[in-house]
Amino acid sequence: MRLLLVEDDNHVAAALSAVLARHGFDVTHARSGEEALQALVPEGAGFGVVLLDLGLPDQDGYEVCGKIRKRTSTPVIMVTARSDVRSRIHGLNLGADDYVVKPYDTGELLARIHAVSRRSVHEDPAAAGDTVLRLGSVHIELPTRQVSVDGSVVQLTRKEFDLLALLAQRPGVVFRREQIISEVWRTSWEGTGRTLEVHVASLRAKLRMPALIETVRGVGYRLVAPAV
Repeated sequence: MRLLLVEDDNHVAAALSAVLARHGFDVTHARSGEEALQALVPEGAGFGVVLLDLGLPDQDGYEVCGKIRKRTSTPVIMVTARSDVRSRIHGLNLGADDYVVKPYDTGELLARIHAVSRRSVHEDPAAAGDTVLRLGSVHIELPTRQVSVDGSVVQLTRKEFDLLALLAQRPGVVFRREQIISEVWRTSWEGTGRTLEVHVASLRAKLRMPALIETVRGVGYRLVAPAV
């Protein structure tokens, strides 16, 4: 994946670029808001994610985010030392897809990058390599949002489908509860946790496959691909 790193500190950028490169990212470094905006011409320039530091020398990072969102739908993750809720809300309202507060754990940052990139593919099924996910007798058609088991269509609510499609795109991978809530419900409100449990229980019942979605105690959930 191509990633645009917008960071004015060359030392920070070099260290982070090295980490990202080891994880398979093709990193382009922009040192200012203007460089970032130029790099995104035309139409996002093929970048999968923009990692945007807010402390830029030439423009306010929030202003840069707003301009990026007007030019492209490329996912934007804001990186900043500002941890107050008002700052996070302001960034999200400007079109940011996620918000990471310094100092951050590199593993968490990588997980968030993968999360927003998966989300953008999910929202545009035509951009995905496969538009039909096949898991044994379970078929999930992303463009039509239709799920069938042994050829019989199963009626799911919008959130049930979004939850199933998210887990099914990476069978066997454990998704943290917070990550699922962020991607499916687009919120970090802790009260959504009970809603997640209800949706998982409903999916197990509707698909008549209680073992399909496994609870990983204290962490989250993963989809166990049925034997073919």
